[in-house]
Amino acid sequence: MKRRPPEPVQVVKQRRDAALSALVQSVPYIGFLGITFERRGDELTSTLHYHDALIGNPTLPAIHGGATAAFLEVTAVITLQWFHLWPQFESGELELEGLSAGQMPRLPKTIDFTVDYLRSGLPRDAYARATVNRSGRRYASVHVAGWQDHKDKLFAQATGHFLMPQALVTER
Repeated sequence: MKRRPPEPVQVVKQRRDAALSALVQSVPYIGFLGITFERRGDELTSTLHYHDALIGNPTLPAIHGGATAAFLEVTAVITLQWFHLWPQFESGELELEGLSAGQMPRLPKTIDFTVDYLRSGLPRDAYARATVNRSGRRYASVHVAGWQDHKDKLFAQATGHFLMPQALVTER
């Protein structure tokens, strides 16, 4: 059996970044909110870039709770999708050309999503990172932590449960 020669690291990084970009661009709401994702290995960190339209209470001022919840839910869904696409993408089962041509696999559907608002979201950029607690053939559980100035001082956190689309399921 003949092995392929290893690809240069830069080529692998570019391919992974292009796959993440295609995944994020497949959801227009992410662009509307001004959310971006940064990849370090297989870990994603999302950023909600501050703009005045996010303010819900101008007297404080504080980021609207709905914008915070949407930010955390988007982070959970994209991280969960990335978690499932990563092995398929790395093994070559999923081609980048298909992703960029709009043939993105279906996203997980939210069963429930509970947000804990721990403090007011200040008028500045916010960051979030999701952890997949359990992922099975039909169901997944994800925890998301959101912070602004210091990672240990969360302003919101959430737990979500998701129905996994059958197209993503890989038999073990």
